[in-house]
Amino acid sequence: MSEIGPETAAGPGCGAATATLKTEDVTPLDPRPTPKLPATVDSADGREVTVTSADRILAVNLYGSLAELVFSLGLGDRVIGRDTSTTFPAAAGLPLVTPQGHDLSAEAMLDLNPTVLIADASIGPPKVLDQVRAAGIPVVIVDDEQTLQAVPRHVRAVAAALGVPEAGERLVTRVQSEIDTARASAPKSGTAPRIAFLYVRGTAGVFLIGGRGAGSDAMIEAIGAVDAGSAIGLKKFRPLTSEGLINAAPEVILVMTEGLTSVGGVDGLLKLPGVAQTPAGANRRIVDMDDGILLNFGGRTGQAVAALAEAVYGPCR
Repeated sequence: MSEIGPETAAGPGCGAATATLKTEDVTPLDPRPTPKLPATVDSADGREVTVTSADRILAVNLYGSLAELVFSLGLGDRVIGRDTSTTFPAAAGLPLVTPQGHDLSAEAMLDLNPTVLIADASIGPPKVLDQVRAAGIPVVIVDDEQTLQAVPRHVRAVAAALGVPEAGERLVTRVQSEIDTARASAPKSGTAPRIAFLYVRGTAGVFLIGGRGAGSDAMIEAIGAVDAGSAIGLKKFRPLTSEGLINAAPEVILVMTEGLTSVGGVDGLLKLPGVAQTPAGANRRIVDMDDGILLNFGGRTGQAVAALAEAVYGPCR
């Protein structure tokens, strides 16, 4: 990637762009591993959990990352259901266990007769997880930190629970290499562009701006940019206000693809409070990325960072 300064990375000639992965689907490890069970692991909720079978796996969370990790490990043929955020082609045909938005259904999961459930604190409600435990199904909770540094830890946790720790190390090596390569491609000169992540759902009237710890900040900083929300002291997600966004002064606005569609595309986004009054709005510097990839932090994280960098800097070369 060529070196790009601030006047080109965020300038009026760049326009809107969509960040897309070079490979649409998950690539499983080769050779694929065979689980060695039983395995006893420490769940992130403080429980010690013993998994005796990985024949019928459910891996669910708000981001779709846990299922992606199972498929990346080469155990996708054992997955029997999916959450709303798991949308990559290999899993798209699986039955939903989150029929109401992102809430788990105990009935939907138990009807699939799983032998293990892997989840994290981003999904629930907790009583549903208790119902699954009460049915005698091992429930392994993985921590839900959404950062690039946490990806190897999540890989190892999932691999250990499924009895494939060696495969976990192979996947860590692959994913970390892709992340390192993508981060190294970020421009080294010029002033880093300010990027604001907006979580928008026009159909539900939800309009938020991301800050420190939202997950979007990790992706933005991975490509050598400044997270505009974090820069003005925001944490996690905060309601979008005209004053707040103008104060953040983003040169690029990052949104999820479905969110952008829900507000009527770029023209509709520019009508939201403060958007048109930012440098990004004035220059129509809007970058969108698939909902199941941007905040996923799964097996394709390095590819996601590379795709985001290309969408932010590529059109400006």
